[in-house]
Amino acid sequence: MMGKNAKSILILGGCGFVGAELAKMFSEDGARVSVIDNLSREGSFVNVSTLREKGVAVFHGDIREPDDLKVAGEPDWIVDAAANPSVLAGTADFTSRPLMMQNLGGSINAIEFAKDHGAGFILLSTSRVYNIDLLSNLEFSKKGMRFEPSLRGKTLGISKIGISEKFSTAPPISLYGSSKLASEIVVLEYSCAFDIPVFVNRCGVIAGAGQFGKPDQGIFSFWLNAHLRRRSLSYIGFDGSGSQVRDCLHPRDLYRLLQSQIKKPEVSPGDRVVNVSGGIENSMSLAELNGWCDSRWTKRTATEAGADRKYDLPWVVLDNSKCRQVWGWAPEIGIEDILTEIADHAEKNPEWMSISGVT
Repeated sequence: MMGKNAKSILILGGCGFVGAELAKMFSEDGARVSVIDNLSREGSFVNVSTLREKGVAVFHGDIREPDDLKVAGEPDWIVDAAANPSVLAGTADFTSRPLMMQNLGGSINAIEFAKDHGAGFILLSTSRVYNIDLLSNLEFSKKGMRFEPSLRGKTLGISKIGISEKFSTAPPISLYGSSKLASEIVVLEYSCAFDIPVFVNRCGVIAGAGQFGKPDQGIFSFWLNAHLRRRSLSYIGFDGSGSQVRDCLHPRDLYRLLQSQIKKPEVSPGDRVVNVSGGIENSMSLAELNGWCDSRWTKRTATEAGADRKYDLPWVVLDNSKCRQVWGWAPEIGIEDILTEIADHAEKNPEWMSISGVT
């Protein structure tokens, strides 16, 4: 197989939060790291100087343009972290064509580049590739300040510890989710056709200090910064209770998995797609998150906005059991440490919401 060595790493979308954190960690471990980013995400410019100080080569480019990838030379591995990450993309502030051209078209250009240069390929995908109707129609009970699935019936691929890779990926999954699922299919087909080592990591919410936060993406960072700054906070949908639940994962835990995948690229085809998440142990509802903020800072009451928002779901927790079994991997950084890290950063960076594009 190609792409076994990892002396040179190319990270696409490398000035976003996840891409930049991975770039710094690869560089600190001695790899030669290049990143390409179009700097369209508000706040991404702040990572440019930090990355260059770490010895990372930063290139301004757009993966929708195949020629823009040529500046990276011949990497051993490519990490595709370049995507519009909002589940509302294509329906609100964005149009559908740019979304598909960036998320799907960009991945096609990236896997072509990997094929041409004998590089391994890692796609950072998403928890939002799973069927929205099935998840919305599950029965939930309220336990304290959070939803829990009742699971009275039998739905393949879901249990009290989360949604597994066996859960349906049939539409509807959102325009964003479909762009990522289509990218998964394409890169896996390239793996089969051209003997390229490819891994697809379906990530839950990734969170940590320095993340750009908005209500539709980077929710943990957004909520903590907004709470501290006494900005307006609302529980949208689900009767305005704030009971909707998400899990979260620190980028350092994701990095440990990528290291394992690069060191052992020859796995069975069925093991190339895994959920990568904090899991049920690292999950929290918005109401619980607000309570955590209350305990650290002045108590705040979020307003109850009962109106539903497109593609919102009451409970998205990924079951990471397969990743544990295949890679011997488990998250090591707990949600308490993640939130504390974000809170410390928020206190030291009072301008962070404006940098993130929150007006």
